[in-house]
Amino acid sequence: MQSFTTVTGVVAPLDAVNVDTDAIIPKQFLKRIERTGFGQFLFYDWRFENGQEKPEFVLNKEPYRNAPILLTRKNFGCGSSREHAPWALSEFGIRVILAPSFADIFHNNCFKNGILPIVLPEEVIQSLFQQVETQPGFELSVDLATQSVKGANGFEASFEIAPYRKQLLLEGLDEVGATLKAEDRITEFEEKHKVFYQLSF
Repeated sequence: MQSFTTVTGVVAPLDAVNVDTDAIIPKQFLKRIERTGFGQFLFYDWRFENGQEKPEFVLNKEPYRNAPILLTRKNFGCGSSREHAPWALSEFGIRVILAPSFADIFHNNCFKNGILPIVLPEEVIQSLFQQVETQPGFELSVDLATQSVKGANGFEASFEIAPYRKQLLLEGLDEVGATLKAEDRITEFEEKHKVFYQLSF
């Protein structure tokens, strides 16, 4: 997993509430057995019609096609618990999502896949939507170490994140990778347990 330190880039505004995981990655694409290849199907039903791009959808427009920061509304990622949703977002290039709230399982899955979901007050999110509307191509810089979001126009906000999750993102580790950091201690425990088991019988 790619480590997360700072991300600076264009903010893509997705002005919708209760965006569910079936909208993020429709169910017909869940037959793949790999964790890769989902980026091309991100928001498929919103991005395409009869295989052609819908020009009005935000991620089909410049300068948002390659935006690393997604700005959206409350309860983002609701619906099913499919981990394919953050897989698709990450592969598409989204590293940060700004919203007033997230669905719990989706929120947890983001951290496991190198995406930073940032909760900001609804009035701050509204202010950002207004700035993006008046300044297409508006950029923000997100610094995980300082837990800050800054814009060249003077915008600044801080965000909360659990220390454990922060450390995993900084190191580019998921929970399995974090466990494997203690591989020597795990092996030592197993060896001791093996000896204890042999002496007990």
